[in-house]
Amino acid sequence: MEISSYEIYKKDEWQCIIGHAGFIKTAEDLYGAMASAVPSAKFGIAFVEASGERLVRYEGNETELIEAAKKNALGIAAGHTFIILFTGAFPINVVKAIRDVPEVSEIFCATANKLQLIIATTELGKAVIGVVDGETALGVEDEAHIAQRRELLKKFGYKP
Repeated sequence: MEISSYEIYKKDEWQCIIGHAGFIKTAEDLYGAMASAVPSAKFGIAFVEASGERLVRYEGNETELIEAAKKNALGIAAGHTFIILFTGAFPINVVKAIRDVPEVSEIFCATANKLQLIIATTELGKAVIGVVDGETALGVEDEAHIAQRRELLKKFGYKP
C-alpha cells in the first residue's frame, strides 16, 4: 500500500465539500441538494464512479467551478468520492442538505481552507483516508479573540 497526498485546487474564496457516496445518480442528487439549499449559490460537482466505466460524473451551474471539480475528482481518483466547489453560501448553509442525500455515506470536510487529502493506494484502487483542513493551531484564544469571534458571528447573522 502506498500513502500519498493530493492538494485540492481551489481559489481562496471558494467553499469546498468532499465526501463519499455510492450510486450513479449521486451527481444529480447533489445538484438538487445544492440548488434547493441555496438557490443563488454557484457550484460545480464531480463524482468518481467506482465500477463500470469508472468515469468522473459532473453537474453544476457555473463552468469554472464545474471544471475545477472535475480536475480535482480525476486527481483524487478514489471511487465514490465527490467534491463540491461553490460560492454564494457557506458550508453551514448546505451541509445538512448534502447529508440528507440518501447515497451520501460520509462528509470528509466542509471548508474554505486550503486542503490536502491523504490517499491510500492499493492493488484494487484508491481511498481517501483523511483530510488536512487548513494549517496547524498556534495557540488558544484569549478574551479579545472571543469578542472578535462573537462579533463576526453577529456580522454573519448567526448570533443576536
